[in-house]
Amino acid sequence: MIQETVVTTVNRQGRPHIAPMGIHVAEGGLAILPFKPSTTLDNILETGVAVVNYCDDVRIFAGCVTGRRDWPLTPAEQVAGMYLTDALAHSEVRLSRLEEDEHRPKLFCEAIYTANHKPFRGFNRAQYAVLEAAILISRLGMLPWEKIDAELSYLRIGLDKTAGPVEREAWAWLMAAIADFRGKEAS
Repeated sequence: MIQETVVTTVNRQGRPHIAPMGIHVAEGGLAILPFKPSTTLDNILETGVAVVNYCDDVRIFAGCVTGRRDWPLTPAEQVAGMYLTDALAHSEVRLSRLEEDEHRPKLFCEAIYTANHKPFRGFNRAQYAVLEAAILISRLGMLPWEKIDAELSYLRIGLDKTAGPVEREAWAWLMAAIADFRGKEAS
């Protein structure tokens, strides 16, 4: 199973990095599979730890893939790291095993501390639409425009029916990023 989360890491100097990432629930723990090159990968290999954040504010996902990475952070409890202040819950994890791969190594981690901060009240279809659109944005240049346009058209249905101001703001960031990418590709 893959869970859409936000992974926070720090380098040896303590500089934080925030990245949306689908983590794999693996036997005995979690597997983080960052693509190479990746700041998340570098930081975990440097420090041996990360924080997996479970959140429902889709602006964080959309913001990170559109260059907005300045989200409030709080020091972690058991590892040298930070968690998203607005996370519903977070798990502090330690690297237990590395399975090297040319493109996407598997970082097997064990949770050493988990905290719940707020209740999860469920997702609406607009939140799902923003998450899926953010994933599409992370693959611009890898997928054909026909596929991207078709998926965005379908996702827009749920967005139009259920979005509040937060989801509309996140969607606008994503659509601006797509327009910018298309403009650069055309020139």
